[in-house]
Order: sequence, then C-alpha cells, then structure tokens
Amino acid sequence: MIPDPALNPEFYDGVPTKRLLAWVVDVLIISMLTALAVPFTAFTGLFFLPVLYIIISFAYRVITLSRGSATWGMRFFALELRSNDDRPFDLPTAVFHTLGYSLSWSVPLVQIASVVLMCSTERRQGVSDLVLGSVALNRRT
Repeated sequence: MIPDPALNPEFYDGVPTKRLLAWVVDVLIISMLTALAVPFTAFTGLFFLPVLYIIISFAYRVITLSRGSATWGMRFFALELRSNDDRPFDLPTAVFHTLGYSLSWSVPLVQIASVVLMCSTERRQGVSDLVLGSVALNRRT
C-alpha cells in the first residue's frame, strides 16, 4: 500500500521541489543525448531537432522508469515513482506515465494544473499520477 501522508509525511516532504530539480537534471541529460545523436543522423537531425529531442526524451523516460521506477534525475534526488499498489513501475506503467507526461506538456493548461496539484494535494500527485494512481516518494532507505 502506498504510504499514507498523514501517518508517514517523510515520504512526501520536499517532493515537489525535488521533482522540479530532477526534471532540470533530466532535461540536461536528454539534451546531451540529443546532441550526441545528431552526428549519427549525418547531421540531418538538425533539421528535425525538436522531433529528435521528443523521441529521445520519451525513450529515456520509459527506459529509466521501467528499470528503476525513477529517471536518473529522480535517482539523484532520492525520489522514486510507485504504482497504486506500491510497486515499482513496470514497462506498461512507465509507458503510460511517460505518455501522460508528454501529453501534459503538449497542453499548457494541463501542465499548469499538474504543477498546482503537485504543490497542493496531500500525496503531491500531478495529473498523470492521479490518472494512474501513482505517486512520487522520497526513496525508502
């Protein structure tokens, strides 16, 4: 069972700030991966750089979430995502969470709502988290 924020608030302390900082780290990693990929496209990737970035971002997030229930940025800040039954993300959950994240970024009002929810709900859940029943937690020690 996912930790109750009233009984175990330490799992949710500072999660919105850590998610923001983890996102910055992830953007930097994805940007570096995109820059490294451009020469392998014979530099034609420069002509469709935003699409290349989106593809690499999606793959990065799915792979890291399905293999450790956290992106490298989240791991750096000791966060993990857990499913509604308190399990680490598997491949389908990672795909759906990443799809929700991507759709949130494509609709600015949804992304704004997601940030507001992360800052105001007791479990610090964004829109994708609420839909899937997942939570971001401080990693268990």
